[in-house]
Amino acid sequence: MRAVDDATGLPAADGLRVECDGDWLGVAFAAPRRCLSWAVHRPGLVQAGRVAWLQVRDADLGPEVDPAALLARRLQARGWGDAVGLLTACDVAGHRRARVTHAGVSADCVLTLGLGNGVRVGELPAAARAWRPGTINLVCQVSVPLALPALLEALSIATAARTAGVLALGWSDDPAGAPVSGTGTDCCVIACPDTAPGATYAGLHTAVGQALGAAVLQATRAAGHAWLARTLCPLTPSNR
Repeated sequence: MRAVDDATGLPAADGLRVECDGDWLGVAFAAPRRCLSWAVHRPGLVQAGRVAWLQVRDADLGPEVDPAALLARRLQARGWGDAVGLLTACDVAGHRRARVTHAGVSADCVLTLGLGNGVRVGELPAAARAWRPGTINLVCQVSVPLALPALLEALSIATAARTAGVLALGWSDDPAGAPVSGTGTDCCVIACPDTAPGATYAGLHTAVGQALGAAVLQATRAAGHAWLARTLCPLTPSNR
């Protein structure tokens, strides 16, 4: 196991350790954090010491398999049952990380990205499409505590930054179609110190919103360009 940033060259930050071990990617906090998400395992507003990704394959998720139950069992077996849990078909070793500090507030984002399941928000499909694996999962830790309204606002900014980063790639699997804006199974997790009182606002006019948005956008762009390089030039050694 390595505390890392192999993908970006960033050293392990104070209070945040990234662990990549086979099919697992973990982001371990120095102390339990207040987390808000719609994750597969432990969604909603929870306290957690770690966010964990499990890399799965088509054979792992047959029609008879409950993905949430599968993830819960695997997390328990690893001793990470209290983690916020995510599922991905991406190679977790290809995660990307970005850290931004602005006006004394820092935001640290770890992200995995695959666009095989890419869709454009608001666009109704003309015909049924076969399901394909691919998702964008991210966690962004901010250095300041946030009240619940600010956590919700921060989650919306992370989602917007992810969408902006994907749109900037200009990618579509339909040559005649508009660029995708995300996938059908994306998930964002926001984490902050679990102390009160927390900041009431986290909008784009605040230091936390600006740092968070920049970190998520940078990580999305880096992961997106790497995915495009692997997808369009799969035999290039540097893209493997």
